[in-house]
Amino acid sequence: MITLLRTDSQHPDYQVLIPLLDAELAHRDGSEHAFYAQFNKSDHIQHVVVGYFEGKAVACGALKQCTPTQMEVKRMFVRPEFRGHRYAGDVLQELERWAIELGFQQCILETGVKQPEAIALYQRNGYQRIPNYGQYAGVENSVCMRKVLG
Repeated sequence: MITLLRTDSQHPDYQVLIPLLDAELAHRDGSEHAFYAQFNKSDHIQHVVVGYFEGKAVACGALKQCTPTQMEVKRMFVRPEFRGHRYAGDVLQELERWAIELGFQQCILETGVKQPEAIALYQRNGYQRIPNYGQYAGVENSVCMRKVLG
């Protein structure tokens, strides 16, 4: 079981996890990483969840407002040695609860075809594939998903 903390992108534990996420994404995305990285700036995100196991920051995720009714799930990550315990699901569910409390009706997200574990996580949690939105429209390696909250 992990303990979840609601914070923002300035939190030092979030700042430790994000370079680990970026390194993993750079490896997975290869030559496409620069395209995706430009949309993953997280220095001014107001809604961040950090997950702790025995006091150590092991997971994170964030929300960024897209429209008056939609929040975008961003920066989901679990340290590799802590995967397989459903911690990402715990973080995601906390982000969804927070979005509901803030009055949002949907969460949307973008992930990549090179991240099958992420796709499976979102499907397990009720997300359905939608046409690629915004900057991801027409990008073959992007997978966009949505969940109606509530």
